[in-house]
Amino acid sequence: MNTEQTNTVSAESNGGKGGLFSRFLATVEFLGNLLPHPVTLFALLSLFIVVLSGILGYFDIAVADPRPEGAKGREADGMIEVISLMSAEGLQRIVTGLVTNFTGFAPLGTVLVALLGVSVAEHSGLLSAAMRALVMNASQRAVTFAIVFAGIISNTASELGYVVLIPLAAMIFHSLGRHPLAGLAAAFAGVSAGYSANLLLGTVDPLLSGITEAAAHMIAPDYVVGPEVNWYFMFVSTFVIATMGALVTEKIVEPRLGKYDASEASIDLGNQSMDAPTSLEKKGLRWAGIAFIAVCAVLALTVVPENGILRHPETGEVAGSPFLKGIVAFIFITFAIPGFVYGKVTGSMKNDKDVINAMSKSMGAMGLYITLVFFAAQFVAFFKWTNLGTVLAVKGAALLQAAGLDGPAVFILFILMCGVVNLSLGSASAQWAVTAPIFVPMLMLIGYAPEVIQAAYRIGDSVTNVIAPMMSYFGLILAMAARYRKDLGMGTLIAMMLPYTMVFIVGWTLLFYVWVFLLGMPVGPGAATYYQP
Repeated sequence: MNTEQTNTVSAESNGGKGGLFSRFLATVEFLGNLLPHPVTLFALLSLFIVVLSGILGYFDIAVADPRPEGAKGREADGMIEVISLMSAEGLQRIVTGLVTNFTGFAPLGTVLVALLGVSVAEHSGLLSAAMRALVMNASQRAVTFAIVFAGIISNTASELGYVVLIPLAAMIFHSLGRHPLAGLAAAFAGVSAGYSANLLLGTVDPLLSGITEAAAHMIAPDYVVGPEVNWYFMFVSTFVIATMGALVTEKIVEPRLGKYDASEASIDLGNQSMDAPTSLEKKGLRWAGIAFIAVCAVLALTVVPENGILRHPETGEVAGSPFLKGIVAFIFITFAIPGFVYGKVTGSMKNDKDVINAMSKSMGAMGLYITLVFFAAQFVAFFKWTNLGTVLAVKGAALLQAAGLDGPAVFILFILMCGVVNLSLGSASAQWAVTAPIFVPMLMLIGYAPEVIQAAYRIGDSVTNVIAPMMSYFGLILAMAARYRKDLGMGTLIAMMLPYTMVFIVGWTLLFYVWVFLLGMPVGPGAATYYQP
């Protein structure tokens, strides 16, 4: 271990800044461990909403209705009251709506349908081969950028990035004579801190948009939030995050790690091997690429011509068209067809049974998500029924306006808050299901569109993943890192990843501000920046 590393370890174990930082991380971990399982959390929150509605309903808490005239559910006196679920009528509504709350929860069907297509590409080996080809064919100078970039686009199938790309990146850096932990950090930053960015729409897009739409309905009952509403911003973010990640790796993380000493490893590094795509896999990639281009060409014929059959039937525009409303079906197709073509060429998929098996395996792995959705759906429904979301939004919006925080600067606080919450509640869907019913209506009332609010949330939710001990893959990454430095602990890993969080949250927030408020660019197709009642 060199002098710099020795000083770092001693600083972390003794007093001073290192000791203070370690105590802070220990506090975060302790508080995170106090939280129940997300499923239990939603069950408790649902119960809390019932009790709170009973108390506030007893005291006749109400606010002026902020919705436009003619909106559904508008009270005759122009007031919205908290409706108690601690009553005979409330109990009747709970027991009769339990199933429909679950089956009608928008993210459930959209995520499962999109995942069916992704599962074919994943189990055929297409996604793994594409990531390896992207990273291992990059020049030595471009390899850092390629690793972070591959990590970002791998979040279409997130576990693949964690399981395949991160250990592969460490091996590549070691083979190039660079510190393997720097490669691991670069890949981890792309996969996790750049989680929401991507070139293509993935399963996270319909997941979040469904929750956002449900929250927006508290103010605008007919508001539609499609999965594509953040695509422009996230497409550009992919390149910005990859550039920032590469710079942090080469200018901060790698110099701090110093020259690697193989004696620190807990394994025999001589046994490591990197599997470049074989000639058969390369052939499969070529044909999968041709299939992808063919699918895109066919889809283009439905929307590019002025008389395209998937344009809006009345306006002829792409905005609000069946193409955008059915984007989940196209996510399914654009992954499933190239995935099957790759599997057919390489022999990993021979017939329809292999495709069905791939889909069923992915559905089988979604048991925990489906359980979580059941309780999350009840929480969201109870929040809507009781009018608590609208009441809190009106009160919160008035507070923000009174404090002079109704300008774009409010998004800085919102992004920071989401990042802090993410330290203890790592699931993107779980966190958004809790916070969206409050903050989407609140920020809509001060004039911002749900699409912009969701884009800001995605920044905060992503950037702190790499320093969140409660993140589901954090233990796996720690185990991978310990292979290269046997005495490595959680504090060391978080300290190594902290520069990514700091640079990403500043750089990504700055990009958001410039993109949305200075350039006035929409965050996605047909996405509004400001909410007009």
